[in-house]
Amino acid sequence: MSESGLTAIVLAGSRAGAADPMAVTAGLSHKALLPIAGTPMISHVLDTLRAVPSVGRIIVCIENQNVLKGILPDGVETMSAAQGPSASVLAAIRDCGTPLLVTTADNPLLRPEWVQFFLDDAGTADIAVGVASEASVTRDVPGTSRTFIRLSDAAFSGCNLFLFRTPASARVAMLWQKLEKERKHPVRMGWLLGPSILLRFLLKRLATKNLLARIRKLTGAQGKFVFMPDGRAAVDVDKPADLVLVSRLMEATPDFR
Repeated sequence: MSESGLTAIVLAGSRAGAADPMAVTAGLSHKALLPIAGTPMISHVLDTLRAVPSVGRIIVCIENQNVLKGILPDGVETMSAAQGPSASVLAAIRDCGTPLLVTTADNPLLRPEWVQFFLDDAGTADIAVGVASEASVTRDVPGTSRTFIRLSDAAFSGCNLFLFRTPASARVAMLWQKLEKERKHPVRMGWLLGPSILLRFLLKRLATKNLLARIRKLTGAQGKFVFMPDGRAAVDVDKPADLVLVSRLMEATPDFR
C-alpha cells in the first residue's frame, strides 16, 4: 500500500440494510464478520488490499461503523453505506473521485497478485470488471457451483472486482443502479439494455463485444472484461456451502492463510 496510490472501496453493508441470513445464523450483524480461519472474513480482504503496492487508501463501506471496532487495521477508513451496492459506489465516486477500485467483504480468497493483474490489464478502459472463465473455475475449483453468464463467445462468473477508472465510469454505476432495482425481473433488466440485446441473449447470439458496445452507447464509457488468471477469484461467500469451500481452500493452500 502506498500513500499516493489509488483508493479502494470494500462494500461490507447489507442490501437495503437487511440482515444477511448467514450472519443471523451465526449471531452476527453482518456477513463481513463471519469467521474464516479464525479471522473475520473482511480482514482477509483488507490484508490483501494493504499488500497491493498501487493501493494507497482503503475505505470500508458499511451502515454501522461501530461493528468494525477492533477489526480495522490502522489507516483503514469507513464511510456510510447507501441503499444498495451501486448507490454506495456512486457515493464513493462523488466523495473520492476516480480511479476507484471496488471489491466486497465476502471475497476472502482475493490475492494481492490477482488485484495487481486486474489493475494492469484494465488498460485505458473507463471501467473494468474482473471475471473468471467457466474453464478456469472448473479447472481451479472442481465441483463448485457458481453462476455463469453465458454469451456466444464466452461463459464467465463475476469476481467482485471493479475499476471505475475515469469520471465517465460513474454513468455505468448509474446504469447499474437502474438494473439493480430490477434484479428480480430479468426481462425488465433486458429491456433497460435494449430489446436487441435481450433478443441476442435469448437467441444465444450476444457476444462480449456486443454487450460492451451497448453499454458504451448507453453511458459513453468504454468497458472491459478482465479475465482473471485463477478461477478461485470467482469464489465468494454467498451461501453456507461457499463458507465451507473457502475454509477448505484456505486450509489446503498456505498462501491463503
